[in-house]
Amino acid sequence: MNLFWQVDAPALMAAGLASGLCALLGNFLLLRGESLLGDAIAHAVLPGIVGGFVLAGALAAPAMLAGALAAALVAAGTIQVVRRFGRIEPGAAMGAVFTVMFAGGVFMLEQAAAQNLHIDADCVLYGQLEDILWLEAPDIGALPREIWTLAGVLTAAVAAVSLLAKEIRLAIFDPAFAAALGFRPGLIHLGLVLFVAAAAIASFEAVGSILVIAMLICPPAAARLMTDDYRMQILLSVAFGVWSAFAGYGLAGFAPALFGVSWSLNAAGCIACVSGFVLTAAALAGRRRASAGPHTASLPGT
Repeated sequence: MNLFWQVDAPALMAAGLASGLCALLGNFLLLRGESLLGDAIAHAVLPGIVGGFVLAGALAAPAMLAGALAAALVAAGTIQVVRRFGRIEPGAAMGAVFTVMFAGGVFMLEQAAAQNLHIDADCVLYGQLEDILWLEAPDIGALPREIWTLAGVLTAAVAAVSLLAKEIRLAIFDPAFAAALGFRPGLIHLGLVLFVAAAAIASFEAVGSILVIAMLICPPAAARLMTDDYRMQILLSVAFGVWSAFAGYGLAGFAPALFGVSWSLNAAGCIACVSGFVLTAAALAGRRRASAGPHTASLPGT
């Protein structure tokens, strides 16, 4: 049991927190029709993460968080500029911007390695979930830094969503009316971008950027296929995300043993796969639900 708390419990906590956080924020991107923006931000923050690492000379969360937020703002602004002056549709603008910025981040990784500053590219992509250890369990003060960071960002996100619930709903479903009431939907959207960037930087060291992208898209999309209720969608998406985290971690650690092999699978990769299976199952269930007969979509506030 002590081994479980030292090895498995911190990894499960980090995976659950990261998945729940990304699923929560992904709902608002999905409802705005901007799920690709989450993908763009998760890729575009890489130059900021590496830049913060190079300036700090170590894996210092404040420096990398500041760099990631700056990169997210640059990406969001550049996307708008490309859309306006390039006269192309939003998806193409996002794809162009995040591809260029991600490539720049990979180049910066190589340059950092050349300067003997070690930041593992595999860590950025797949995370180091298996390396998060709680050696002094059950001492709460000795919880790994990644868990405290994720818990802090999740707490801030839940607080913001709760305090600005009415403003967020209006900005998503009727931005013109929200602007008429003085709620400034542009600022709400900017806040969402910053929270997604914060989620990416808080999650990347533990679970990597690939899982961030999967969790921003798959649980909210699965929940949307299962319900038309705004609040229920948010609750379902978080539940799907956390369940995928636990099931994927268990699959990575124990599934190979069923086939008689001694090695294990990458936990973050398995969690992403499970979230994809959840989305597939929701799509099938949603199709049956739609064929069962007409239904009335509930209003955003119900």
